[in-house]
Amino acid sequence: MRPILLAFAFAVLAWMLVVGDLVRRHRPAWHWYLIGYPVTVCRVTATWRKVAMLNDLAVSRRPPRGLLGDLVVKGDPLRPMTPRISFPRATRMGLSVTVRLHAGQTPATYMKAADALVHAWKVHAVRVTSPERGLVLLTAMANDPLQRPGLATAPTELLSALIGALETGGAWVMNLRLVPHWLIAGATRSGKSTLLARLITQLAPQPVAMVGIDCKGGMELGLFAQRLSVLATCRREAVAVFSALVVDMQDRMSVCRSAGVRSIWELPDKLRPVPVVVLVDEIAELYLSDGTRESRAEAEQCSTLLLRLAQLGAALGIHLVVAGQRVGSDLGPGVTALRAQLGGRICHRVNDPGTAEMTLGDLNKDAVAVAQSITAEERGVAVCTGPDGGWSRARSHITPTDEAVATARKHAAITPALPAIDRALAVLEGESK
Repeated sequence: MRPILLAFAFAVLAWMLVVGDLVRRHRPAWHWYLIGYPVTVCRVTATWRKVAMLNDLAVSRRPPRGLLGDLVVKGDPLRPMTPRISFPRATRMGLSVTVRLHAGQTPATYMKAADALVHAWKVHAVRVTSPERGLVLLTAMANDPLQRPGLATAPTELLSALIGALETGGAWVMNLRLVPHWLIAGATRSGKSTLLARLITQLAPQPVAMVGIDCKGGMELGLFAQRLSVLATCRREAVAVFSALVVDMQDRMSVCRSAGVRSIWELPDKLRPVPVVVLVDEIAELYLSDGTRESRAEAEQCSTLLLRLAQLGAALGIHLVVAGQRVGSDLGPGVTALRAQLGGRICHRVNDPGTAEMTLGDLNKDAVAVAQSITAEERGVAVCTGPDGGWSRARSHITPTDEAVATARKHAAITPALPAIDRALAVLEGESK
């Protein structure tokens, strides 16, 4: 009888393991709520005191200093108090814990202890934020949500593009009305071109003009030429396009001034000019010089014109999306000035820490460290800034090239014309002949 019971018990255990593995693979949220969350809660409550003690999160009622005669003696507190935490609250693929800070503590101490919490709780990552003074929110993620990001959804708005999914499971949206200019950095095969293709695919059905600046002979943006109002394939053409855009920008200023408004969005629909999105692929090609006088003059012109568009274009419906493999101050002082105007930042895997620092360093130092940890296998993963000033890991939805080209061809009929730029390029072509 006992062998039969043992065999039955092993069979039930094996069946439970098989079912658990299937649920984990095909219904990860169910597996987390049923198994992962209770187990992680036990780990959090069992290890909190020890982790707090080892990572200087606990404090003493008295300062660790005392008088011994005429000497001041400093030592470790004998009876430290660990911070109070709330009961772990379940999220879709993780949990969150609220910690009440002791007097004198700052969230920076908890940020340093984030790696220790990851190993103690056996989770993928722990994010430390401070929603209000005196409180720290520890958000733990059981697994990397960007390994298999679901297709997020977001309402369709003018100049708004659904790019991918955030690590929180929400939609990654690039809203040019909210954040008018963007800087995208990423090494070769990091997902930068995929993101640009996704952006063009999302903007193609909208009544906006897209201007492509691709100084690699149009290899990247030339695929979507049917939906682009203008495509410049060299720096000389780029200078002509930027000059025409500056003239158009001044005309838009005159219209707004005559109507007594401060942006084109306050104009009546009949008077409102078409929004323009300028896509610049490989920004370094616009700034590098071969040392000749003509080349230096072109680079200076590009720098000045781009900066003017970035400074004045937001309220006038002219938006910049600047991408590059390498973004650094060595390209010239104009790059640093331009970066200050590009409020939206996206950093994929980069080959040098300077580019990550240039992209995210002036916003958040922690984001720089996270961006540098992106591996070559995590194609499409990036660190992006949000409209609230924070940052998040995200992954762009994969848009096959043929699908992006087909979408651009499908909406080619609604491509707005930009006569001023066309005339400038025609003049430039006539001069070259």
